[in-house]
Amino acid sequence: MTTDETTGPLPAAVREIADGYAFTGPALDLGAALQGATAYPAAAVRIPLGVLNRHGLVAGATGTGKTKTLQLIAEQLSAQGVPVFLADIKGDVSGIAAPGTPGDRVAARAADVGQTWTPRGCPAEFYALGGQGTGIPVRATVTSFGPLLLSKVLDLNETQESSLGLVFHYADKQGLELYDLKDLTAVITFLASSEGKEELKGIGGLSAATAGVILRSLTVLDNEGAGAFFGEPEFDTAELLRTAADGRGLVSVLELPAVQDRPRLFSTFLMWLLADLYQELPEVGDLDRPKLVFFLDEAHLLFEGASKAFLEAITRTVRLIRSKGVGIFFVTQSPKDVPGDVLAQLGNRVQHALRAFTPDDAKALRATVSTFPKSSYDLGEVLTSLGTGEAVVTVLSETGAPTPVAATRLRAPQSLMGPLGADALLAAVDASPLTARYRDAIDRESAYEKLAARAARPEPQDAPPAAGAGRPGPEQAERAEQAPKDGGGLLGSLLANPALKSFARSAGSQLGREISRSLFGTSRRRR
Repeated sequence: MTTDETTGPLPAAVREIADGYAFTGPALDLGAALQGATAYPAAAVRIPLGVLNRHGLVAGATGTGKTKTLQLIAEQLSAQGVPVFLADIKGDVSGIAAPGTPGDRVAARAADVGQTWTPRGCPAEFYALGGQGTGIPVRATVTSFGPLLLSKVLDLNETQESSLGLVFHYADKQGLELYDLKDLTAVITFLASSEGKEELKGIGGLSAATAGVILRSLTVLDNEGAGAFFGEPEFDTAELLRTAADGRGLVSVLELPAVQDRPRLFSTFLMWLLADLYQELPEVGDLDRPKLVFFLDEAHLLFEGASKAFLEAITRTVRLIRSKGVGIFFVTQSPKDVPGDVLAQLGNRVQHALRAFTPDDAKALRATVSTFPKSSYDLGEVLTSLGTGEAVVTVLSETGAPTPVAATRLRAPQSLMGPLGADALLAAVDASPLTARYRDAIDRESAYEKLAARAARPEPQDAPPAAGAGRPGPEQAERAEQAPKDGGGLLGSLLANPALKSFARSAGSQLGREISRSLFGTSRRRR
């Protein structure tokens, strides 16, 4: 019979949990099985390292310990050489870079779950969207962000989303680089003009009303300061895959407190990072450890008001990116915040306490209970009685089968449970080799400048007829017959450009690859 040095023989239900989590390969330690108020260190609850690309969910009411759970998992992944990405919504995750502070509460928790607690920080990089914050600026070009994600940010309906897709299609085909918001504004304004409408005749049209809605939305977005997120130098998501010199995985912390009042923007930006990783990484199948684990905090913000196309793209990304060696953990208050098609793909679950103060809360509780495998627990009662730092856990075993449902008292993180000091954070950013690469924005020639130059060109004047001019001869008529029939304009000038014709002959397929778009319509240009 299995026994625990502090609690004696294990109860049958706890022994079943101990057997269900006794993995042979490397694993992350979450805590000790809990029965009533007693934790059993001999029944360790763990997650196999090799199944973390099967994704996961960390859920629970506010104040139940979700952030500390992220920190606990992230620091162990780093120690195992796995890079981690964390979105720091409230500004309290940055402490993962510093050793934790010993204290009576930490000592008591460590003793309770059989943890040997040693204060230790992780190697970390700190980022900020568009440089709004202390971290290294993270930017994306409008072209690479794509129409689907941008429609989500702008809160466009499906008709407007389709029209924005037409704008991107036109810009892609005409070599009009959309680096920042003023580039996109310039192209939309042009396409809504009489000249632009002529050039769209072959592929559809952009109504003045729809163009007006999109332009107003872009103005609001820019006035809110979000224009700083779009531009160059564009962030290379390969930076997220690095390890430190000692072999530990680098923890990339994206600080978001400065933009937390724009949740639709930052949540969609996180999806851009994932979509870009999906497009760039090779297929690797199931590895013994993931290449990267990505934590999407406040995950419900991704799905609120999302179009059908956006939801389908998220579902496909979650389903397919695991074969690229990337694991995604959605972090939210309730499993019902995540669409069923996505939830079905999350193999690892850490469910903190839920509250049932209202009829809606009670309904959400019943729905949560129904998503767990059958167990001996009365989960409705357990989930409403868990304390802070306790959770109900079920993960995938090394064979891919679900482990027994286990009420768990979680370990204490070994890094600082709180924000890093402002001076230490600034010093870490200044010392990073990435700061010089991404700190200063650049503004290259792009759609805005090209269209402005075109508008500034004087209209061609009709030349007086030459002596003997009249009806064209056979040679002139043949040349006229072979000339482009688009009536001039930007498309005509491009088609008539000898340099472009030469490029098309020698590397036509390359241009198509440059502007190819992925599941979310995102696009990457060669660096």
